[in-house]
Amino acid sequence: MAVVNSVQIGENKFISKTDLLSHLKTYNLYFEETSLQLRHREEEEELIIEGLLNIFWGLRRPIRLQMQDGKEPITSPRFLASLRRSRPDGNKAESKKQQSTQAPPTIMFTEPGDDSNESGSEAAGDRGEEEDSSLQRTRSCVSGRTLGVRPEHSKQRQIKRHRCSFNGHFYNHTTAVFTPAFGSVTNVRVNSSMTTLQVLRVLLNKFKIENSPDEFALFFLHTSGERVQLKKDDHPLAIRILHGPCEQISKIFLMEPDQVEEVTYDVAQYIKLEMPVLQSFIVKLKEEENREMEKLKQKYCEVRRMIQKHMQRLSETTFC
Repeated sequence: MAVVNSVQIGENKFISKTDLLSHLKTYNLYFEETSLQLRHREEEEELIIEGLLNIFWGLRRPIRLQMQDGKEPITSPRFLASLRRSRPDGNKAESKKQQSTQAPPTIMFTEPGDDSNESGSEAAGDRGEEEDSSLQRTRSCVSGRTLGVRPEHSKQRQIKRHRCSFNGHFYNHTTAVFTPAFGSVTNVRVNSSMTTLQVLRVLLNKFKIENSPDEFALFFLHTSGERVQLKKDDHPLAIRILHGPCEQISKIFLMEPDQVEEVTYDVAQYIKLEMPVLQSFIVKLKEEENREMEKLKQKYCEVRRMIQKHMQRLSETTFC
C-alpha cells in the first residue's frame, strides 16, 4: 500500500519524494548539459521521473535478432522520380513502367560486403545520446527487372532485404545470432514507474531481439564486487538515481540470471583483500566458532541436568 508523499521503488519498498528529488538533483548536476539528464513531473500527486538509462551488455550466450524490421519497401514517388532523373535511361524506364502490368517497383536492400562483428562500446552510449530505434540499412540498389537497371554484383549473389543493428554490424542469416561485446553500453528511454520486466521489454524491442525477456535480468555491479539482481517488480531508474550517477562506481548490466552469482555487500567487502589477510580472518572465525560451540554444549548440558532433576522429583512425588 502506497505511503503518502512517497515513491515506489520496488515491491513494498518506498522512498520519500524529498529524498528522491535530492538524489535527482545530484544526478542531473553530474550529467549537466548532456542528454542523460532526467526530467520529472507530477501526475495525480505521483512523482514521475523520465529519461535515458544506460545499460551495459554482460551476456555470455548469443542472442537472436529478427531478420526483418517490419517496414515496407521504399516506394516513394519523389524518391523514384529523383532516381529516374539521375539516370540517362530514366524516361525509357518510365514508359516501360506505364505500359507494364507488373506490380509497382520496389527497392531492395543488398547484403554488405563485410559481415564481421565489430566489438566495443556503442557510440550513442559513449555520447549519452538516444539511439534511433529504426536501425540503419545497407546501401540500396534498384532491381534491374523493375527499373531496367541491374547491378553487376547482383549476378553473383541473391539480393536480400534485411536490417542492421548496433555497433555498425550488418546481419544476415549467418550472423543474426551473436553475443554483444561484454561491457559495451546502450541506453533506453524509461521512467521511474516502469518495472524491471518492462525495461527489459523496451530494450529487447529496441534492437528487435527475439529472445524472451524471461531469459535475462538486470544486475547492479559495484566496484567493490557486489552483484545484486534487480527483482522484476523493482524500478531500475529510481534505483539508479539512489545509487548515484557515477558509472565508474556502479553500473546496470543485462545478464543471464543462471550465469551470474549474486554477491552481497558483506561478502564483497572481502573479495579484494590479500590472501594473508583472508587467512587471518578464517583463523579468527574458526576460533569464534569453537567458542560458540562450547557455549552451546554447556547450555544443553545445563538444560539436560535440570530436566533430569525435575524428572527425579516427579518420580519421588508419585512414589509417596
